[in-house]
Amino acid sequence: MGKSQDLYRRAKEIIPGGTQLLSKRPEMFLPDLWPSYYKKSKGCEVWDLDDKHYYDMSIMGIGTCVLGYANETINQAVKDSIDNGSMSTLNAPEEVELAEKILNLHPWASHIRFSRTGGEAVTVALRIARAHTKKTKAAFCGYHGWHDWYLSANLNDTDGLKNQLLPGLSTDGIPKELKNTAFPFGYGNYQQFDEIIDSVGDELGVIIMEVQRYKGIDIEFLKYIKSIAREKGIILIFDEISSGFRVNIGGMHLLHGVEPDIALLGKALGNGFPISAIMGTKEVMSSAQNTFISSSYWTERTGYVAALETIKFFEENNVIEVIGKTGSYIRDGLSKIFTDTMLNIDVSGGLGSVVAMSIQEDKPLLLKTIFTQEMLKRGFLASNLIYVSYAHTQEIVDKYLENAADVFRLIANNKESLEELLESEVSHGGFKRLN
Repeated sequence: MGKSQDLYRRAKEIIPGGTQLLSKRPEMFLPDLWPSYYKKSKGCEVWDLDDKHYYDMSIMGIGTCVLGYANETINQAVKDSIDNGSMSTLNAPEEVELAEKILNLHPWASHIRFSRTGGEAVTVALRIARAHTKKTKAAFCGYHGWHDWYLSANLNDTDGLKNQLLPGLSTDGIPKELKNTAFPFGYGNYQQFDEIIDSVGDELGVIIMEVQRYKGIDIEFLKYIKSIAREKGIILIFDEISSGFRVNIGGMHLLHGVEPDIALLGKALGNGFPISAIMGTKEVMSSAQNTFISSSYWTERTGYVAALETIKFFEENNVIEVIGKTGSYIRDGLSKIFTDTMLNIDVSGGLGSVVAMSIQEDKPLLLKTIFTQEMLKRGFLASNLIYVSYAHTQEIVDKYLENAADVFRLIANNKESLEELLESEVSHGGFKRLN
């Protein structure tokens, strides 16, 4: 127990939910003991408020910092822009430079808008698509944020979003009038998708989906979705806020020849500085002029500068190949550990530079919590998910795998009495009210 844990207890007394992001709640890792706050982050290293040092082998700012925390090249460009004014009555020229750069990376797209966060980008894209089709109902696959349109799916089904990413998302505050406006379907589930097409019919104006998350990419399914969208005049949106800049520079759909009407980028685009992009065809994106979409801080300069410098760094330093090899190395190392310990944990599939451990043992949340607890003692921020970064060196990864092997052996040797190892509550697996 230290300053970080004490501060989080204070936070919960005055901040509903404790933090601004569910994925950063200590309860998602190690309730009561997780070092909730950082004093410094650099590369893939973090120092908490008590100056304890950790290697971040977990979510790396929830996937935002592919180049590592406080990358000197990106930071210097941003510092220079701040010195020249990050906000003005006039617009930042980097906005146009970034627009041209991203559109050059995505030749199928010709128009682009920007926002600051992933949730904003999704909602802007939905607005544009609905303005274009004059139809409000949407089908979706994957995780797309916190806004009303998305959570309204749970008005149809009390936990319809459970299989998208997060179980237990409440509909409190969501207008009941949004019931039957958003319809989830599973990745690769043709029957579920076809049922939505048949039941919603001509009222469906938008299909939004992640190209890939933790499962292997299903090209034929993406092509099928696109063919139905084209046939019925439905706008197809690819949400690449998480997958963009993970397997190639820009959206990974570029690798597979399946082009949407709109695509979204975020997270890694600014390497920790807030910036997101909504790009699409001229025909569809022009509908943005028929509806009011506007925000003061979408004109702020640092996000554009960070994104331009981030893309340049990717291009000049072979980042995609580096993080792909590191991801494969971690995945192979963990697979060997699970084979040796005979633990039923799978690390196959998914994005190359995102390593997800699917725990198929009894009491998976208990096992995950103990792993986090024991790795924390050894100086690692660790969970069942690793967003690999350019800053994850061979030395750090080997040190992680060595300690992970020790911890998983401890778990394997105590499978029948894991509760006795636990020093906090079991971590949460989804949304829960805290206080």
